[in-house]
Amino acid sequence: MGDTVKRSVADAYLDLLQDRGVEYLFGNAGTDFGPLIDAYARRDAAGEASPRPIMVPHEVAGLAMAHGYAMVSGKTPAVMVHTIAGTANSVGGLINAARSQVPMFFTAGRTPLSEDHALGVRDLHIHWAQESFDQAGMVREWVKWDYELRAGSDLPGVVERAFAIANTEPCGPVYLTLPREVFAADHDPSKDHPVSMSAGTAMAGPPDLEAAADRLASATNPVIITRSVGRDPEAVEELMRLADLLGAPVFDPFPTHSNLNFDHPRRFATPPDRYLSEADVIVVIESDVPWTPKKARPADGATVIAVGTDPLHGRYPIRGFPSDIGLSGASRLNLRALSDRLVGRLAPDIVEERSSRWATAAAELRQTARARANDGRDATPLSKPWVSSVLNELLPEDAILVDELGSDTQQLTMRGPGRFFGGPPSGFLGWGIGAALGAKLAAPERTVVTMVGDGSYLFGVPSSTHWISRRYDLPVLYLVWNNAKWGAVEGSTRMVYPDGHAARNDSFSFSDLQPALDYEAICTAAGGVGERVDDPADLPGALERGLKAVADGRQALLNLIAHDT
Repeated sequence: MGDTVKRSVADAYLDLLQDRGVEYLFGNAGTDFGPLIDAYARRDAAGEASPRPIMVPHEVAGLAMAHGYAMVSGKTPAVMVHTIAGTANSVGGLINAARSQVPMFFTAGRTPLSEDHALGVRDLHIHWAQESFDQAGMVREWVKWDYELRAGSDLPGVVERAFAIANTEPCGPVYLTLPREVFAADHDPSKDHPVSMSAGTAMAGPPDLEAAADRLASATNPVIITRSVGRDPEAVEELMRLADLLGAPVFDPFPTHSNLNFDHPRRFATPPDRYLSEADVIVVIESDVPWTPKKARPADGATVIAVGTDPLHGRYPIRGFPSDIGLSGASRLNLRALSDRLVGRLAPDIVEERSSRWATAAAELRQTARARANDGRDATPLSKPWVSSVLNELLPEDAILVDELGSDTQQLTMRGPGRFFGGPPSGFLGWGIGAALGAKLAAPERTVVTMVGDGSYLFGVPSSTHWISRRYDLPVLYLVWNNAKWGAVEGSTRMVYPDGHAARNDSFSFSDLQPALDYEAICTAAGGVGERVDDPADLPGALERGLKAVADGRQALLNLIAHDT
């Protein structure tokens, strides 16, 4: 950016992204993209480096892909969509990113501001109908910051501020709108002033850490509950260290990340409900819903220590979970400091007895889970425990599994951070298949498998997803759990009305996805490999063929004809 040649603001924007190390710009274009497209063409002709443009045919797939790229690479993705239309299509993906604390630099074009007398003013009939009074109003609740670029001279500071806010804990998406005239205007890079912004990394203060350590040192039955501590890979080791110091169990029932080794001897892949009333100290680490109050509650007098970047989850309108001691800030730092304070304060015989007791209980649950898998060995339609168990045995050691309501996590034994990613807490379906593409983009050398329900697959705009896979050579193995229904809709109805009319008559409106599509044909239409699997004896061979296909560079899909649950 040191030359004196005047370029467009869009060109300067690409310079800024390139200087920040942004590898890809995920985009779904419209009439507002002209300045950006022209800037790319000029830079390509001049041999200047730019973030690689990744064209996504639908925003649902694009936002999920950016999300998956961020969670595997640890980098902040840049996204651009088309005015109000692209913004509207992106809201579900933004909500997923917000609730998952994924940093994202999300931008949208804006209908030209002016009707005349400037480059890039309104010249199509759509430019009047595509303007809103407050474009950012659609997403303001789900982004940490929003702004409309008003002058090209502000560009360096605006972009730096956007990235800094997105990456300040708790992380999340930000939103910048780019009017076409502003984007198309001349920009003199020689007049730019470099800007650097960072809020730094926070952690709890010594008094709170000492109080937490004192309570844990005197606890008789401490337990740990987590959901997404693995969002920071460095925190995984710190969680396991704390659990081992205490000899405590770790309840990890609905993981969004690899929070500790799946085969850790005291990991419980089940809710803590049956054990909660016995715990005198409960350490809740990066978990928005550690238990369901309707089903179970801590005992009176139990101490809850809440650890997380936002332990009170201040963006949730109502959340009544206790936090007697809050350790706010980077979980890796707080867990490390807490463990350091506990060294030498715990009686080895007590820790050993506690550890042995919980390991025995966890082993019994794993044995029960394995029995469920074995029971499904000959079951038709396919059994989720059996499918998950076979997949677990066949996955390469460093494979990434992206799961959206597809697998039985009690069958998994993968080790190390960054191996497993579960659906966002917000539950906007359609995330899994796009997120798998982003994971593959971030780690092209690794095998990526996504296991999703048929409802999730349909929400993910699969025609767009498979097109992206083909266009950018991103071979992913898609496993579609096809029970021809939205099981969550039926399950929640049964939960509220266990003896209701719907349950008695087995009649659940708005949950039936029959007749099911030949999902494998959608993948083959994009040049991939597809199979229908309904015989459990065929499953291992089908999975081996699917894994070989992606290893050979072709996307593959298995349409798994499944049990209702």
